[in-house]
Amino acid sequence: MNTIKTGQTLTARSICDSDCVFVAEVVERKGAFAIVKTMGQVKRVKVHSNADGEFLYALGRYSMSPTFRA
Repeated sequence: MNTIKTGQTLTARSICDSDCVFVAEVVERKGAFAIVKTMGQVKRVKVHSNADGEFLYALGRYSMSPTFRA
């Protein structure tokens, strides 16, 4: 299973425009939460998991939000 670790840089593509790439840096990881820095903001977000591995929603959870996967 792919896991999210401290120091990783995660990328995600926009659903609307595949040329738009979002980048999130994992500052700290503790248990089920991670502190990430993206677009100049630092946030604490929940780390989710499924059969493909761990993922998070660094910009919030809404219908077309980018999903950052490990």
